[in-house]
Amino acid sequence: MRKRRLSLIDRFITEADSVLRTLSNTGHRATRPSPSEGHEETEFSAQERRHVAGLMRVNHTGEVCAQALYQGQALTAKLPEVREEMQTACDEEVDHLVWCEERLKELDSHTSRLNPIWYGLSFAMGATAGAVGDKWSLGFVAATEERVCNHLRDHLKQLPEDDRRSRLILQKMLEDEQRHGENALNAGGEDFPRPVKDAMTAVSHLMTSSSYRL
Repeated sequence: MRKRRLSLIDRFITEADSVLRTLSNTGHRATRPSPSEGHEETEFSAQERRHVAGLMRVNHTGEVCAQALYQGQALTAKLPEVREEMQTACDEEVDHLVWCEERLKELDSHTSRLNPIWYGLSFAMGATAGAVGDKWSLGFVAATEERVCNHLRDHLKQLPEDDRRSRLILQKMLEDEQRHGENALNAGGEDFPRPVKDAMTAVSHLMTSSSYRL
């Protein structure tokens, strides 16, 4: 059966529903089990628990931003195959979102109170990139995923050695994010120049430093 093509209004309603589910931390379900399943919890000191929770809160906010980015781009992308590419990546990012949220609950912590702000900014950037053109939209995904991978590698170094539950989650996220970035470039994305990537890095540092504490 031929798939019905959604109108702009249909897509807007769908994305609005996703916005509410993302920011309310309800309604999302992972399609894959958490990589941490079956592994024992670590005995943390109070300081270690706070630090790990801060790192996982940053990663959760990163996934909120990823949802917004992909949703904004899918809303304005011109080619159907590009919208489908965005949706596939977005679905995997939902898994990351749920895994990070579950881990925060295990650590008796909370998601960032700044998530609505970062969601709005990311959605606007994604929608703008999609409107400018698909090659730039895909290039923005690749550059964003590059920044995310750098954060994940840094966080893996900062985790306590015996915190296997957090480590397995971040390792799987890193694997997925690398693939998303490669797929975006392979699909025709423009490789952004270094000054643009440096500006994106500065913004991401602002997000990580604020989300770690709040």
